[in-house]
Amino acid sequence: MVKNYTPTSLKDALTMYSETPELVIYSGGTDIMVSSSKKDKDFMFINHIPELKTIYSDNEFIRLGSACTFREVIDNELTPTILKDACRQVAAPAIRNVGTIGGNIANGSAKADSALIFMVMNSLLVLKTQNQERIIPLTEFYLGGGKTALLESELIVEILIPKQNLDNYYYEKVGARKALSISRVSFAGIIEVKNGKITNIATAFGAVSDVIIRPSEIDEMLIGKSIKEAKEIKENYISSLDKVIIPRKGRVSTEFRKDVCMNLVRDFLSLNGV
Repeated sequence: MVKNYTPTSLKDALTMYSETPELVIYSGGTDIMVSSSKKDKDFMFINHIPELKTIYSDNEFIRLGSACTFREVIDNELTPTILKDACRQVAAPAIRNVGTIGGNIANGSAKADSALIFMVMNSLLVLKTQNQERIIPLTEFYLGGGKTALLESELIVEILIPKQNLDNYYYEKVGARKALSISRVSFAGIIEVKNGKITNIATAFGAVSDVIIRPSEIDEMLIGKSIKEAKEIKENYISSLDKVIIPRKGRVSTEFRKDVCMNLVRDFLSLNGV
C-alpha cells in the first residue's frame, strides 16, 4: 500500500527523508501526476512546511523557499520582474497555482522556465540533509540527462538570488503556441552599464541542450568594455557563443534552434546599443 507522509516542519521532513531515502518528494505534484514510474512509490508531501514557503530579503539575497508556487512568486513584491515574467508564462493558471519553483528546478529539465531565470541571475541553491547544509551555484546543479547534484536524502530548501544587476533584462520563450507551451527555445539576458562601461552581462539558453547553457566565460568578453568597444568585438562574441550552443535533436530541427538562439542574442545586444 502506497504511503504519503506529510511533515509540518523542515526538521521532521529531513529526519523522515534520512530514515526513508527512497521517498518521492513533492509539493505541487504537477510532474508526478503524469509519471507512471512513481505510481507504486511512497511519497512525502512538503507543502505544509513553513520554512519552505517563505520569501524574504536579507543584506545580500532575495531568498525564496523551494515550495513557493509560481503564483506566490508572481504576487510577491520582492520578486524580480524578470522572474515574474517567466513564471507568468508557465503552463496555465491551474498549474501556476500549485506548481513550485523547487520542483521546477529539481526535475533537472533544461526546459524549466524558472530555472533559466535563476541561472541567468547567478542564483544559489541551499541544499540540506538531516546532518549538513550545502550552498552551491545553480550552474553546478544540472548534470545532464535529467540528473542533478542532489545527494541522498537532500532537499532543495531555498533559492538565493543576488540583489544586484536585475533590472535591465531580456526574456523570450519560443513555443509552438502561446498557451500551455513547452519551450522549443528560451533565452534570457541581463546587462548592466555604468559610467559608459558594461559592468555585468549574463546570458542563458534553455531547451537547447541537455542542460541550460550559461556561457559565463564568453559573457566576460564584454565586461569592462564600453558600448563602442563591445560593438567592435560583437561578432567575435557571437561566434564564440555559436561554438558552445550545440542543439540536440527534438521536435524542431537543430538548425532552427541554433538560428533562434543567435537571433535572440543579436536582438538582446542591439536593444542595448551593442
